[in-house]
Amino acid sequence: MRTFKGGIFPPEHKELSQGKKITKVFPASKMFYVPVTMGGAPNVPIVEVGQKVSRGQVIAKSEAFVSASVHSPVSGTVKKIVSNLSTANAEVPCIVIQADDEDRVEFMPPLDPFSCSGEEALSRVKDAGICGMGGASFPTHVKLNPPKDCKIDFILLNAAECEPYLTVDEQTLDETPEKVMDGLLIVQRIVALCNGREANAINVRIVLESNKAHLVPKLEGVAKKVRDEKGVSIEVILVKTKYPQGAEKDIITAATGREVPAGKLPANSGCIVCNVGTVCAISEAFREGKPLIERAFTVSGLGVKEPKNLIAPIGTLVSDLIGGEIEIQENVAKILSGGPMMGFSMQSAAFPILKGTSGVLFLTKDEIDATETSACVGCGKCVDVCPMRLTPVMIIRSVKTDSLKDAKKYGLMDCIECGSCAYVCPATVRLVQIIRLGKNAERARLAAEKARAAVQPLQAK
Repeated sequence: MRTFKGGIFPPEHKELSQGKKITKVFPASKMFYVPVTMGGAPNVPIVEVGQKVSRGQVIAKSEAFVSASVHSPVSGTVKKIVSNLSTANAEVPCIVIQADDEDRVEFMPPLDPFSCSGEEALSRVKDAGICGMGGASFPTHVKLNPPKDCKIDFILLNAAECEPYLTVDEQTLDETPEKVMDGLLIVQRIVALCNGREANAINVRIVLESNKAHLVPKLEGVAKKVRDEKGVSIEVILVKTKYPQGAEKDIITAATGREVPAGKLPANSGCIVCNVGTVCAISEAFREGKPLIERAFTVSGLGVKEPKNLIAPIGTLVSDLIGGEIEIQENVAKILSGGPMMGFSMQSAAFPILKGTSGVLFLTKDEIDATETSACVGCGKCVDVCPMRLTPVMIIRSVKTDSLKDAKKYGLMDCIECGSCAYVCPATVRLVQIIRLGKNAERARLAAEKARAAVQPLQAK
């Protein structure tokens, strides 16, 4: 079975929401808290309080290339622009929109993805505000236009969905395989145009974990139809069910046998990796002119009376769905935005659904580890499971002693924060949190150096 070195095998808990059809929901409050920035450079609002907006209208954007515009998810009125709780418990600027019943729509005109130019295609992806929907939220138009010295050989659909509990990607593949395939072929053509290659020279691989083997016949049927009609090389491959199989670097290794060099991007290994939700959004942007204004996500955990897969407008507060579409138990001990391994523990449910929100979990005490942290014993288990082949124990020792130079030597900036090391640590050391502190300290140091370098020429005058 194709896989990568290291990794862990946490309980999956996918049976809670597996097979549950994706259901559209709309909060009874009709209020939406849309973060001004969701991926890339910071945006600025281009609407004012009191202004009427249409569904799909741009409400925040940046002139920076690495940015993702934000659109109104509904037809309504801008009530205020305030800071609100968001993922990672950060307070971020949000445009608050109250929906009306007029259903004004401001989509882009449909665009044929197989006759337009590469520039037009990239502009469409950018104008639609599409970003990675697996959690990182990196602007997709940047990913699809790799450096000219990177020869792209593979387009990989990341359908691993390795996080426990989450099933929304699996359900999307089951319900709309044709839309997924359409988005993949559009991605293939865009990358080919930008990379100076023939589209048929770039292999497309749909990568599933083995726990989704039941989807293979359906996906193979759609792939065969495309192969017969267009002569495109499309494969459906299974990889081992292991966490974090869905991490970009790990899925590249498992699916192609290639490795991404330290400090480099997937394009440097000849691969472009896209999430299931992202390729569906790309298909809609071309076929319907629809920006990224809603997304599907899993609601699960033993703290939910009925786990399910939902699709909601971006900016929907989770708290506004509780008591309606989401019914929770009295014994909820923790709320997570995302999966249990890389998601964020939230202080309340009053946070909005973002472009990168793959799940919302309501966990009970039986599902969380409340063990107190003790001293590291130097057992090395974290080294054995690290999928990036780093030495987490040495990284955290260096961070704790403010030796950032040594921490970087041991792989501080190459850590993907998957949490595998913390999962196996017998002392329950919060390794990921310590590594994040180290990364923040290093970024602050680099920013200070850059500021000093900018000031020196002025001081010389």
